[in-house]
Amino acid sequence: MTKTNQQENLIGQSNAFLEVLEHVSQVAPLSKPVLIIGERGTGKELIAERLHFLSQRWDQSFIKLNCASLSESLLESELFGHESGAFTGARNRHEGRFERADGGTLFLDELANTSGLIQEKLLRVIEYGEYERVGGSKTLHADVRLICAANEDLPSLADAGEFRADLLDRLAFDVITLPPLRYRREDILPLAEYFAVSMARQLKMELFTGFSRTAQEILLEHRWPGNIRELKNAVERSVYRHGDEPEQIENIILDPFDSPFRPRSRVKTKERQVATEPHAGVPATVENSVELGSVSSGAHQQVPQFPLDFKQETESYEVHLIQTALAESQFNQKKTAELLGLSYHQLRGILKKYNLLDKN
Repeated sequence: MTKTNQQENLIGQSNAFLEVLEHVSQVAPLSKPVLIIGERGTGKELIAERLHFLSQRWDQSFIKLNCASLSESLLESELFGHESGAFTGARNRHEGRFERADGGTLFLDELANTSGLIQEKLLRVIEYGEYERVGGSKTLHADVRLICAANEDLPSLADAGEFRADLLDRLAFDVITLPPLRYRREDILPLAEYFAVSMARQLKMELFTGFSRTAQEILLEHRWPGNIRELKNAVERSVYRHGDEPEQIENIILDPFDSPFRPRSRVKTKERQVATEPHAGVPATVENSVELGSVSSGAHQQVPQFPLDFKQETESYEVHLIQTALAESQFNQKKTAELLGLSYHQLRGILKKYNLLDKN
């Protein structure tokens, strides 16, 4: 991404947003570590790029890595590299992100998901600028400006012993906390119009007809738990479904899953699958309430139909509880664990069990 394009995507006029940009401009020239804290979809990567482009390293590499997307061993290799033969399948020497970012900036997203081993090695790089490739003994030196991001409260994790306090001290030379979109109400319509025009161009439409008053009210009143990313998806979806109609866009499609025929259980076998067509004279809501594996959100559960697969039904209910708690806590895993009476690591284990880590 070029510097120009990066700046174009940082759109806003709210005081909260302008204060963030001023903060970024102040700290950008320093080759010091910076932490960016914010909910998912608030633009942490864009802010990291702005920090890089406004620094004296702007003409050097900007390297990024999502720490939540890799296992500990793969993350260690990606960060620090590995020597040939360091492990099974390591046929050639691999340059890590620190090596590739030498002289530039390294952005690490989802930092809270790193293990104690990775945190210890990061601490050494920050303190001494030294590291070794996996399977190697030669000490390498890194001139890298480190920018890290998280969507969790790292001081609370450090107090709970789930994140190294000494690493947090080194990383937090300064902390930029991004406001959620619901606190940037003045920015919602300008952002929506920007995304709509971009989508219209992508679809080769003659023009963007604009949002009706009703559509604007929907955009302004929605809470946007997914923040700017959710807004972008909703606007682009609404533009393409509206098509080339000459009228203004009236309907904002907030939930693409919204359907009376949406299945409610996680997995179904062919033998237990409920008929997808509603019975004559029976409302869809009643039909859904007796679907196998569904759980009432009221004071009591629906009576299940037997025989059933006990393991599958209990797993489906666990997933339902976790997803409900995640939504309630704005997908903050620390808060979700507290709502469910679990430790952070217990929740992470359950999310991994049901392949929910990549989705949250």
